[in-house]
Amino acid sequence: MQILIDADACPVIQITEQVAKDFSIPVTLLCDTNHILQSNYSTVKTIGAGADAVDFALINLCKKGDIVVTQDYGVAAMALGKGAHGIHQSGRWYTDENMDRLLMERHLSKKARRASAKNHLKGPSKRTAEDDLRYEQSLRKLILSLTPSATKP
Repeated sequence: MQILIDADACPVIQITEQVAKDFSIPVTLLCDTNHILQSNYSTVKTIGAGADAVDFALINLCKKGDIVVTQDYGVAAMALGKGAHGIHQSGRWYTDENMDRLLMERHLSKKARRASAKNHLKGPSKRTAEDDLRYEQSLRKLILSLTPSATKP
């Protein structure tokens, strides 16, 4: 098992790395050439610029049993299709049970943006310490559910 992070503008890289260290799980950060990332723990892969280049590189690296951290529902759906597990930066797990609904919501939001004069809707609210804690707890719970022999650090 490894953790793959869609790292372009991802606010939970450090939290993920700390949790991964606790469980001795390798982490790979994938970003495009517009972002410069460095890590003392993770492997960093910089992918050429281009629409969805990082997404496709991440899915090509992804294997059954891996954990994918992404806010992109399309990436999460492809990861699930490969037998990987997905988690959003909010801590919500992507599952076969919720993926169809999430993709439909994304489609309807895109359609609404196209139909209105506004080209984008208001973004998410500022991230809080509670958001970080919720994500960390959820990631730990996910790892423990996938490795029953692991002990809680």
